Amino acid sequence: LALLFFSLCLSYFLSQSLSLSLTHFSVSFLSFPPFLSLYLSLSPSLLDKYTCSNLKFKACHLNERISFESSDPKFGVRPDGSLYAQREVANLSEPIQFMVTARGSKDTHIWETTVKLALAGHTLPPPINQADAHAEIIITFPRRHQRGSSTNGLRRQKRDWVIPPINVPENSRGPFPQMLVRIRSDQDKEIEIRYSITGAGADQPPSDVYIIDPVTGKMSVTKPLDREDRASYHLRAHAVDVNGNQMEPPIDLYIYVIDMNDNRPEFKNQVYNGSVPEGSKPGTSVMRVTAFDADDSTMPNGLVHYRILNQSPHIPIPNMFTINGATGEISTIAAGLDREKVSQYTLIVQATDMEGSLSFGLSNTATALITVTDVNDNPPEFDTKTFLGEVPENAVGVVVANLTVRDRDQPHTPNWNAVYRIVGGDSMGHFTIRTDEITNDGRVTVVKPVDYERNGAFMLTVVVSNQAHLASGIPSSLSSTAGVTISVLDVNEAPVFPSNPKMIRFEEGVPADTTLTIFAALDPDRFIQQTVRYSKLSDPGNWLRINRTNGQITTTAILDRESPYVKNNVYEATFLAVDNGSPPATGTGTLQIYLIDVNDNVPVLVPKEAQLCERSRPSSRINITASDADSEPNAGPYVFELPSFPPSVRRNWTISRLNGEYAQLRLRIPYLEAGVYRVPIMVSDSGNPPLTNRSMIRVKVCPCDEHGDCTAVGAVASASLGTGAIIAILICIIILLSMVLLFVVWMKRREKERQTKPLLIDPEDDVRDNILKYDEEGGGEEDQDYDLSQLQQPETLDHMMSKPAGVRRVDERPIIPESQYPVRPTLPHPGDIGDFIIDGLRAADNDPTAPPYDSLLVFDYEGSGSTAGSVSSLDSSSSGEQDYDYLNDWGPRFKKLADLYGGGEED
Repeated sequence: LALLFFSLCLSYFLSQSLSLSLTHFSVSFLSFPPFLSLYLSLSPSLLDKYTCSNLKFKACHLNERISFESSDPKFGVRPDGSLYAQREVANLSEPIQFMVTARGSKDTHIWETTVKLALAGHTLPPPINQADAHAEIIITFPRRHQRGSSTNGLRRQKRDWVIPPINVPENSRGPFPQMLVRIRSDQDKEIEIRYSITGAGADQPPSDVYIIDPVTGKMSVTKPLDREDRASYHLRAHAVDVNGNQMEPPIDLYIYVIDMNDNRPEFKNQVYNGSVPEGSKPGTSVMRVTAFDADDSTMPNGLVHYRILNQSPHIPIPNMFTINGATGEISTIAAGLDREKVSQYTLIVQATDMEGSLSFGLSNTATALITVTDVNDNPPEFDTKTFLGEVPENAVGVVVANLTVRDRDQPHTPNWNAVYRIVGGDSMGHFTIRTDEITNDGRVTVVKPVDYERNGAFMLTVVVSNQAHLASGIPSSLSSTAGVTISVLDVNEAPVFPSNPKMIRFEEGVPADTTLTIFAALDPDRFIQQTVRYSKLSDPGNWLRINRTNGQITTTAILDRESPYVKNNVYEATFLAVDNGSPPATGTGTLQIYLIDVNDNVPVLVPKEAQLCERSRPSSRINITASDADSEPNAGPYVFELPSFPPSVRRNWTISRLNGEYAQLRLRIPYLEAGVYRVPIMVSDSGNPPLTNRSMIRVKVCPCDEHGDCTAVGAVASASLGTGAIIAILICIIILLSMVLLFVVWMKRREKERQTKPLLIDPEDDVRDNILKYDEEGGGEEDQDYDLSQLQQPETLDHMMSKPAGVRRVDERPIIPESQYPVRPTLPHPGDIGDFIIDGLRAADNDPTAPPYDSLLVFDYEGSGSTAGSVSSLDSSSSGEQDYDYLNDWGPRFKKLADLYGGGEED
């Protein structure tokens, strides 16, 4: 445990640069083995001071009180572990070595260590290195000391020496195994000892890096070491007897791999990209490059130094940039960066270890690309001081001139994009200048029509600038201003109506041939004498006409305000004015006639129909009003009155006025029989003079329930048809009866015609119902191999069409259009059969495609041995020797054949 605590303290001690001055140095430990020497550098100021207050041994952790003793009377150790000088040290030209002993208040054990002091700057004894092949390093297991009860005080056994760390250079060339140290126990003279080592590098991965001879205790390394792979090893040495009994406590061995300069610096990137604005001042930071060296960064092997090897191009000087050798920061060293001259620099940067020593260090290179970014240090300038253009009058949206500029800044950036402004010569805002995004040119465009008769030319003053402001200290250029001369071209302009639309006011009812106004147009072309002719374009009611030469408007019909062509009391017509220019130009004018209303329409009663209870009650009333096509004041208020004739009207009905628009009609008598009544009402408007209209309201009087609603019975009783409806119903009935009568007469006549038409055969001789169809029977037994396909009608005519001309079978069907046969009716009458047969026979006689095609038919041989007789044995003769009288015995159905063939020559 003491060794473990000491190793922790030692790692902290080494991290604080033990070889430096002791002015600000402290070492921490809890207990220390007596075989380890501490090498300390002593500041020269300690030579004339009695107390080394800045030199302190700081305990890692104390569980009990520790006391220290120094073997050198000139130095002492305080209870807190501080090492101090008890008297003046006269000379430290040689290192001073003394022993420090530590005792615990409870523990009976004591521990010692060796301290060596030397002046700062003097070389301390080197650590143990296996490179010295002439010295055998022996590590002896230490001994503990016990407190004795004798009067002689402590008994101390002398030890061989203190174990320092073992340093092994990496990349050793061998030969291997190469011995490092020898470990022995002082008991090996008495008993046979076996030695072994454990830990990473021995029996733990990476295994077998270190081996030990179990008899002699010689520990060796088996292969070259790589510090970048593993920088240190911690092993434990063991001593046991041949029976495996532990003879000594294990000791710790610390092996440090000494770094060699075997790794070049490696840049993180082979190409670095940076940028710097043009015109930057010296000292402006540009970018940083970084290289990494796998060697020990605390040693010169891993300390990298940077330098610039080359700059391309060498404009304006070869050394425009510098680099910080320690950090790799690249910055400008001279002024004169100009993107328009050099837009990019290429630097070759070298990184060298060994603190930049070109003799001993290893180097590597990388490329730094520095882009000089653009600033707006070049104002845009016009290519010429004057630009010319022309524009037709009244044209809008056309480009009349193209302004070209040059700008040396980076294209398509705010420092290059041009902005054009018109600063003079266009007070009315007829023109604007738009920038072409591709070419950066200025397009002078017309946004408001120009008039040749008012201004024949424009002299514009134009200024160009960039979207971005000029850099500080850059003056504007005189070439950023130019003049633009634009000539206006005269064109034939259309005549213009001064008032468009033109509004006139007239009372409605103006008679035809009344002159309303003169709607004349003016020709804008004042410098050309031209004639204007007028015509009508739109006149919805065809009420107006216009004089072709002077534009006088007259009426052709009465103007009616209530016409559907009048909207909001305004009638609108459109006229054309055409000059005789080349080409002719046409102007359009609109005439609006506001028609003032006159009282020329009578009021009409609303509603036309109503319903009323047969018994008078307060709720049984009809609200009436009137509508008038005229407007105020020729419409309401209205006056509603009952006429004096017939007298029954005022006797049965009464009207009460509600307001100027409405009145109520109700029964004057308590009861009126249910029915439909036509009540005349006189309605008068408020015109001057007023107009009166006699209107009829159709009132259905019906019985009502307790809620004042007509009952269903009453509604039916009160319903009646008018005269017109009755007449229409009667006409429909008469037409229907006439159609039925005509249909009956037609059927009777057709039946009579069918009865009078003669039949082909007598009804008693009609045997059609006795004709039966039987299945066809096959041939005899000896002709079962007969090929029936020769007797079948071919489905297509392809084989006939492919034959050469002049070769054809006589029994084939001719290839000509087929004849049209009559179609039999679906439901034929018996009297039509004869006509159908005669027509079919006539068609068959005239059809050359019908069998037998006017030629003999060829049939295949059917075979021999048939039991049937030959057909040729039948004797056909017209001599009358054949007796057909037996046909009379077959019944009435064969009587016709018997009469035809049995009658002899008489028939």
